[in-house]
Amino acid sequence: MSQTQEWLDGYVRAWRSKDAADVRAIFTDDAEYLFQPDDPEPALGIDAIVEMWADEERSEPQFAFEVLIEDERLGIIKGHVDYPGYDSYSNLWEVWFAPDGRAKRFVEWYMKRGRPTAA
Repeated sequence: MSQTQEWLDGYVRAWRSKDAADVRAIFTDDAEYLFQPDDPEPALGIDAIVEMWADEERSEPQFAFEVLIEDERLGIIKGHVDYPGYDSYSNLWEVWFAPDGRAKRFVEWYMKRGRPTAA
């Protein structure tokens, strides 16, 4: 399994569990989490990322992701996320890796696709 796929599996696990230990397992202590490439207020540091991830979801998200490109420093992931009854997004993610395989920088590129039908 590739480094990026392992990280993505950890991301999905953390997203579902909302457990601080799962989030800490995939981000470095000094990680940056940008919600868009030019994010004026990124989540900086693991404590801010853990706090941000604790927020409740509007609905149970349905998603699919795949690793597009990777090397030892960077993984590029594409996918989509649907929040039934709310919004739907197309995503492209940059995951910049620390030597231990955790993300030191995460950048979301997303486009709103409109509202999906209710589940």
